[in-house]
Amino acid sequence: MAEVYLATDIGPRRELNEDVAADLGRETYVIADGMGGYVAGEVASRILTDTVRDFLAAEPGIDENVLKKAILRGNDAILQMVRDNPKYSGMGTTATIFHREGGEIVWAHVGDSRLYLLRNQTLSQITRDHSLVSDLVANGSITQEEARSHPKRNVITRAVGVEADLDVDAGAFSTAEHDILMLCSDGLTSVVSDEEICAIILAAPKGENTAERLVKRAIEAESHDNISAIVVKYDE
Repeated sequence: MAEVYLATDIGPRRELNEDVAADLGRETYVIADGMGGYVAGEVASRILTDTVRDFLAAEPGIDENVLKKAILRGNDAILQMVRDNPKYSGMGTTATIFHREGGEIVWAHVGDSRLYLLRNQTLSQITRDHSLVSDLVANGSITQEEARSHPKRNVITRAVGVEADLDVDAGAFSTAEHDILMLCSDGLTSVVSDEEICAIILAAPKGENTAERLVKRAIEAESHDNISAIVVKYDE
């Protein structure tokens, strides 16, 4: 059994919500953060989500390779939309998905939305951001704190729907009792630290929409982007 909480908000600075946060059924969840200007980002994130949902519905079992194929199918669908409608040229989206299969979590990821695991009161980022500032942090050019305010913090180095040849990260890990999984867009993590995210999740009482609480905190912190989160709390 699991408690599942979803929330998404346009945020205090945007005119359109290009994020999608979705429960795809079969213990599968996705965050897609669209990009590409007015309307186009919303189109890309929706195509990705709908394509992944349809692809997985036809699969008898889901592992990390199936999730990778689902994202690649979404990549093809977005590129086809651009070919058919040149006005959408330049659109794309992040895609971060996880699925629980028995005692294992499988995931696939492109972009700078994130998957986190909270276990034994410790929050760990499972995915690696495909972004310019992430690369700068990795090579020691800037600190994690400096990355939050870096002028190019929104530049991503990999996205769905931009190129035909797409590299999708994927992985798997075993579950433990009382694990909490969180997906989120960068509208949350750009203004709320991992430490505060962890504290908010741990402090949320049973039955309260924890994702909504996180989104509200990002709004209070004046996030410049749309904000989305999915929190799944497992009883076992």
